[in-house]
Amino acid sequence: MRIIPRRIEISKLKTPGWKMLYGRRKTGKTFLVEHFLQYDEFFFVGRDGTVYDRNRNGKMSYREFFAIFPRLLNGVVVVDEFHRLPGEFLDLLHMNSGKGELILITSTLWLAKKILLGKGSPLLGIVRPIKISLIDERDILIGLSKDLSGKELIEAATYLREPLLIPYYTPPVRKFLSDFLHDSSLMIKELIGEIFTEEEKRLTLVYEGILKGISNGKTTSTELSSYLFSLGLIEKDNPGILQKYLGILTEMGILRKVEVIGKRRKKFHYYHVSPLFDLHYYLEAKYAYTELDIPEKYIRKVVEEKLPLHVEDFIAELFSKLYGMKRLYIELPNLQLDVALGSFKRIEIVGEVKWKEFVGRDEIRKIEEKLSRIDARRFLVVPSLYALEKEPEGVEVLTPEDILRMVIEDEGSRYRL
Repeated sequence: MRIIPRRIEISKLKTPGWKMLYGRRKTGKTFLVEHFLQYDEFFFVGRDGTVYDRNRNGKMSYREFFAIFPRLLNGVVVVDEFHRLPGEFLDLLHMNSGKGELILITSTLWLAKKILLGKGSPLLGIVRPIKISLIDERDILIGLSKDLSGKELIEAATYLREPLLIPYYTPPVRKFLSDFLHDSSLMIKELIGEIFTEEEKRLTLVYEGILKGISNGKTTSTELSSYLFSLGLIEKDNPGILQKYLGILTEMGILRKVEVIGKRRKKFHYYHVSPLFDLHYYLEAKYAYTELDIPEKYIRKVVEEKLPLHVEDFIAELFSKLYGMKRLYIELPNLQLDVALGSFKRIEIVGEVKWKEFVGRDEIRKIEEKLSRIDARRFLVVPSLYALEKEPEGVEVLTPEDILRMVIEDEGSRYRL
């Protein structure tokens, strides 16, 4: 089994003090703690409130757990799915705050909203929230480069940031994705459904409507509001209504937002963090594929259609981290760029990603003209130099080999000590 060392998250987890790991299910929260951290006690809370002692392979009632918990804080204690304990556990945490080392783990959307966005949060100031999302682009590239290279490395890294895919993956990734989506559509649907707790079930359709709308290209709150209103999921076509939903989905690491440059009012575009989720919701919208047994060739067609866009998003996020710059969306007349990075609303790097087998002279000329409109560093990403009919002028060309080299150099600077 491939194990990807997630050095960036691990460095955060090793900081002293009480911590709460949060994020949606199957992002590797428990795996990170079990395999990369030292701990003395590890408890898992079942759905019925029973507390399982992972170290001793035993179980106890929550009251028995409450009785021994304060004494355990002399060491490092892990409580997985702690939100399933009664509310008085939060009082117990208040009474013992600051003692020992405590790691809390939760996948519950409702609790994350209450802790991160609500006033008077019960754990605010007591624990340090650490969001665990998909595997960092740099870590997945380094991890997969032992077995993969070139075009397959970039494409596999784009999707295997989703930890649940790693144990099943066999190259090529395009066929693997088609097979996985065809055979596991209900598993993905159930995983997404588990994001919402009992308290949020009445809102599940709104959340799912947002996720489906984004997969359909409706990436602003205005577009999403009109889309949800047309489906009867909200009572008014009012973008303001959606802000709390978009905020929660963003905080949970399900969506990311990119600020728009070129508008007076602050505006954002929203995208799926997980390309697997994006494929899932697009297939749901287009074919209702979890309810109908559609031929795999239709799924493969969607994978082929979406994959270049997902690679583009992967490159943009990767470069944002490599250069320590904010990702931006340029909204100017007749100008739309795949990648724009900057700080304080100043654009410093722009780029295009042409993830296909052939880029002709006319297209290269258009790329040159488009990128020359912005006074910034310019680059073009292609799967191979052989894809170019001619090299563009004034534009740096980057291949998978160049990108991997950049990541290795960055890793060396981060972990040299």
